[in-house]
Amino acid sequence: MLAYGTPAEFIGSSSSAGELRALIKRLASCDCNVLITGETGVGKELAARMIHEKSARAKRSFVAINCAAIPQPLIESELFGHEKGAFTGAHAVRNGKLEAADGGTVLLDEIGEMDLAAQAKLLRVIETRRVERVGGNRTCAFDVRFVAATNQNLEKLIEQNRFRADLFFRLNVIELNVPPLRERDEDIPELVANRLAELNQSNTGRDVRFTDEVLDLFRRHSWPGNVRELRNIVEAAFFLSDCPLIGMGQLPAHLLRRFSETKLLPESEEQRVRAALVSTEWNKTKAARLLHCSRMTLYRNLARYRISA
Repeated sequence: MLAYGTPAEFIGSSSSAGELRALIKRLASCDCNVLITGETGVGKELAARMIHEKSARAKRSFVAINCAAIPQPLIESELFGHEKGAFTGAHAVRNGKLEAADGGTVLLDEIGEMDLAAQAKLLRVIETRRVERVGGNRTCAFDVRFVAATNQNLEKLIEQNRFRADLFFRLNVIELNVPPLRERDEDIPELVANRLAELNQSNTGRDVRFTDEVLDLFRRHSWPGNVRELRNIVEAAFFLSDCPLIGMGQLPAHLLRRFSETKLLPESEEQRVRAALVSTEWNKTKAARLLHCSRMTLYRNLARYRISA
């Protein structure tokens, strides 16, 4: 997740963050299904919340369903609800999360983890906008906007017969890709300042900051866990250090080891783009994959930094 309060908002002044906020605003003005893609920890749920909060559905419920956290035998009951006696332990009628979100937005997080049987039933529900509780024989109409999120390549799952192509096309009306933190490293000082402000506010009497040397290290770290990892490291340094100004000497030893064991990025985005192009012999498709960005983003950076073969 990216840092957010109320209302939800992406933090950062980079062009990537600005483009993302602009696209979310456009998506909020329509009511089509959206598929949010991106690595773990980039803020896919935050993007979904922003779409909801800026939409006409903002006054109704936002319901996030983690498809990976619900045991597969129970996912239909969670989504669609169940009638009394539908299965062992169903002692009363229970509305599903789709009914509970009526008028609002449903986030189907980690949608790639849903099994094929549940996918088939979800597809029908999306098409008909009617739900039938487990163990029931009547349908109930509901009105929600579906937003799905995944860190997997659903098209590869389709090739492996692990995801339904028809469900993919239903959900992927518009794809919103949330870029990894390493592609917008200029936002790191703002993200750090935001997390420190939250921690300082909730811990009366403390006013902690990081030195420029530490912030430079943060900017060069590859952040495989993205913003979630950044926020956790800031929090760990905050509570494990008694100093108001945390420098390299005040960083806890286990955090220093963590940085030393992971790859540091070249100092600037331009250097990273040039390095990717050289290492792939100017194959732009491979370079974009290496940089974890789209070809369009790569072409924009080539123009921005006037890079040519």
